[in-house]
Amino acid sequence: MYIKTVKMRSVLKTAVTVLIAAAVVFAAVYAVNRLIKPPATVLETESERLGFLKSLGWETSEEAINCREVLIPEEWNEVYEKYNELQKQQGFDLEKYRGRTAEIYTYTVLNYEGRPDNMVANLVLCDGRLIAADISCTELGGFMQGIAGPGGATQSEG
Repeated sequence: MYIKTVKMRSVLKTAVTVLIAAAVVFAAVYAVNRLIKPPATVLETESERLGFLKSLGWETSEEAINCREVLIPEEWNEVYEKYNELQKQQGFDLEKYRGRTAEIYTYTVLNYEGRPDNMVANLVLCDGRLIAADISCTELGGFMQGIAGPGGATQSEG
């Protein structure tokens, strides 16, 4: 008959080592996940939306000049494809929002260099989360660009 005696210190030492290793693995997975998928930008209130635009360097109207509900279609045409390409360049992607309802908040942009009139910022939100954004010139023959402006970069949706 073979009997092995195990001291409690060695069991405790092994348990602590396993727990530390698990914590390190958990922390590494969490950090990688945060790098790959940054936290969603939640903009549920007017002040949060204005603060977001200000953080990017945009001076805007004190309140939205328009707020409308839109249905992001299941089937996209060329316009939606191009718009989503712009959004992907900013870290957004509308693919998972096909068939869902979103709100578009539009603000007058007051400090767009070289074009003081007809410039707006559009924030597209789904359930209060920013899923797309752009700066647009509303005059005939206008243009659209990403939301990153004179003072910042965009934050990704989650």
